[in-house]
Amino acid sequence: MKILIMGLPGSGKTHLAQRLQRHLECAWFNADRVRESANDWDFSPEGRMRQADRMKLYADFEVFNDRSAICDFVCPTEETRKHFDADIVIWVDTLEEGRFEDTNKLFEQPASVDHHITHHMTDQEIEELALCLKLAKADT
Repeated sequence: MKILIMGLPGSGKTHLAQRLQRHLECAWFNADRVRESANDWDFSPEGRMRQADRMKLYADFEVFNDRSAICDFVCPTEETRKHFDADIVIWVDTLEEGRFEDTNKLFEQPASVDHHITHHMTDQEIEELALCLKLAKADT
């Protein structure tokens, strides 16, 4: 199962991904770490699509090997989200706008998500979400 945790910078994506990963015991790929390993800090539309490609490559490798993966990154447009092709999309929607104006201008609210998070979740809420994701995986 390929899980996308998306939202504006500073919304809490990494916080949520880190905690969910512990419950799901799956691979976790953080956008900043992946960009750092690629030494690619290009945030142009082309750079963002390249980042979606990288995140997809890592996640697809895990899924191909019968493992689940969580990827947390902004994934700001419908095009990047469609390209990433997640099984589950979690939108962390806790900010009116992020700290980067270029990202705010580019960011498109998703047309469809599986889980819409509008507040910083408690540990109990994260456990409940993890259980829900485990059940979704069992159904596939």
